[in-house]
Amino acid sequence: MAKKKKYYVVWEGTETGIFDSWDKCQKNIKGVKGAKYKAFDSEAEARAAFQKNYWQVVGQQKTETAKPLSANAGIILDSLAVDAACSGNPGVMEYQGVRTSDKFQIFHKKFPVGTNNIGEFLAIVHGLAYMKKHGFTQPIYSDSVNGMAWVRQKKCKTKLPRTPETEELFQYIERAENWLKTNTWDTQILKWDTDNWGEIPADFNRKH
Repeated sequence: MAKKKKYYVVWEGTETGIFDSWDKCQKNIKGVKGAKYKAFDSEAEARAAFQKNYWQVVGQQKTETAKPLSANAGIILDSLAVDAACSGNPGVMEYQGVRTSDKFQIFHKKFPVGTNNIGEFLAIVHGLAYMKKHGFTQPIYSDSVNGMAWVRQKKCKTKLPRTPETEELFQYIERAENWLKTNTWDTQILKWDTDNWGEIPADFNRKH
């Protein structure tokens, strides 16, 4: 029996559009962090989906197919979750943003020296900038009280020394602070309820 033909929409990749084969789709998403794509059963469905943004399509499908889970009561699945991890404090630091619904990575950044609080702060700001750039209205989840407070204050209140080793990080911090001071946003920043929901989807799973 012949395999049913699929059509692929690429919202973010080396080239965006509608492709009529997996090979063509794959060429435009391979190696692209945060690539957004989805398969459809017909060209009409693909064209209709491409007129919307990726998050709208995913959100619609979640509403239609998701079954409520009592353990996840209260979680907005159509959202972005951010988190940071640090090997030592200070130490090698990285942060990421993922789709809450399936942990698909949207963005990721790593620095040779940093702190967890800096990473949490930068992750939220990166998320805000990403959502505004793409016109998305979904909320952002963070499990960091300090990170959320620093964003509200529009200031990264770190005590980490600025040295040649941390210079790149501090340039990112200054860029983030400037973005907060020169932009407005409608995106909600919500506190992830770790006690009731478990680790945030963006967690790096390094806790022992």
